[in-house]
Amino acid sequence: MIAPPIRDGWVAVEDGRIAAFGSGPAPDGRSPGADLLPDKSAVAILPALVNAHTHLEFSYARGLVPPATSFDTWVRALIALRGKYPDPFAADIVDAVRNAVDEARAAGTGVIGDISNTLVSPRILRDMGMAGHVFHEILGFNLTDGSQLVGTARARIDAIADLGPDVRVSVTPHAPYSVSPALFRSIADERQGRITSIHLGESPEEVHFLNHGGGPIQAALEALGVWSPRWTPPRCGPVEYVDRFGLLSDRLLAVHGVQLSYRELAQLTAAGATLVTCPRSNRWVGVGNPPIDRFYASGVRVAIGTDSLASVGDLNLFAEMAAIRELSADIPARAIIESATRHGAEALGFGDDYGTIDLGKRAALVAVKVPEATADVEEYLLSGIRPEQVAWLATNEPEPPNP
Repeated sequence: MIAPPIRDGWVAVEDGRIAAFGSGPAPDGRSPGADLLPDKSAVAILPALVNAHTHLEFSYARGLVPPATSFDTWVRALIALRGKYPDPFAADIVDAVRNAVDEARAAGTGVIGDISNTLVSPRILRDMGMAGHVFHEILGFNLTDGSQLVGTARARIDAIADLGPDVRVSVTPHAPYSVSPALFRSIADERQGRITSIHLGESPEEVHFLNHGGGPIQAALEALGVWSPRWTPPRCGPVEYVDRFGLLSDRLLAVHGVQLSYRELAQLTAAGATLVTCPRSNRWVGVGNPPIDRFYASGVRVAIGTDSLASVGDLNLFAEMAAIRELSADIPARAIIESATRHGAEALGFGDDYGTIDLGKRAALVAVKVPEATADVEEYLLSGIRPEQVAWLATNEPEPPNP
């Protein structure tokens, strides 16, 4: 992502790191592309993909929450399903998470941004050798003091401190409509420069709730017994609302953004925040297509996520890139690929090791089979690459530990 594609290229690896790269004859005398795949197919070599937003703990829900015509309908169905799975560490939950990580890796993903209420995923990511930032998400709309809940969340994170350098965990808020002002302030106090993620501007219901109150969100909060009559609408949009609590910064991942205006995207851009788009999930949950052209035109750093298997059919980030291309024919292919690699890695704090083929970075490289007659390799990568077209390159990078 740091230069135009290199044809007939090679990459030299030493001790699991990229030592050199170029085109033409390779330093060791081998022909470019030798031994990458058994059938000697032409391939495009690219850095491991970065799924900047998913919920691995919902992997058991694949196919169990149908697509909806409104966000409220979908959320209520998900809540009802979660009530049937009270033990987050049950064998079927854990197995589903492991299978999801395997599925993501098979499709070329090497770094994951995972949202977790239960913290079932950090040790699984560590054991399976998948780098990731886990956002320990907390909710509490009717809390008048958020310090105790934040303290409990921090203690739970500290209790799993044996994760190693490739799995990181931080406390994060869920969304403007599920976190009280007091809890937002406590999360901001605890943040201390850590990376944070928040669902922001996802649905029309959210925007209405913040500006006017009432509507389906208040009804849902009342049904759950967590409505606070003390709460009054802030009369502003989602970006301004989180900015009031000091959360808007270059360490913030604002996820979805389907309803955000040009002005709000400009606010994210000015703060250096990252907008994570998940177009297939947006359609599934009934909030509509994200304004992809608006995202890229605004200048905001765009990363890409799949969201969870409760709202998407697979964790194939290439399929997500294809969905973005379907929504916009004008965005340069390289910009979309950069969103799925470099921008995601930087947003999650892994930019020094992942996201580009560059000197000193981890040799986490994938090869995608490309037809010999392909004129535009970058555009081909947006055509809907399937896992069977993807192979991880055999380098001398240390093998991930066995689960």
